[in-house]
Amino acid sequence: MHPEKVAELIRAGLPGAQVRVESDDQTHFAAVVVCDAFTGKRSIARHQMVYATLGALVGREIHALSIEALAPGEPGSSLSG
Repeated sequence: MHPEKVAELIRAGLPGAQVRVESDDQTHFAAVVVCDAFTGKRSIARHQMVYATLGALVGREIHALSIEALAPGEPGSSLSG
């Protein structure tokens, strides 16, 4: 699966999110997701929200997913550059 397809799925499930997804092998992915919906939520809840956007793909086409889930304004939440 192409990293941009993974990013599109996350954006569809978390409207307004800024998403960057990278992969060297098309099965192991690293995602940075910045979303207003994460504000006030603990890390585990944020990760669950991201996993929910990908559904059954996790464990199949997506063998591994590293997630950095941030609310706007948190350190590291700028996806520019």
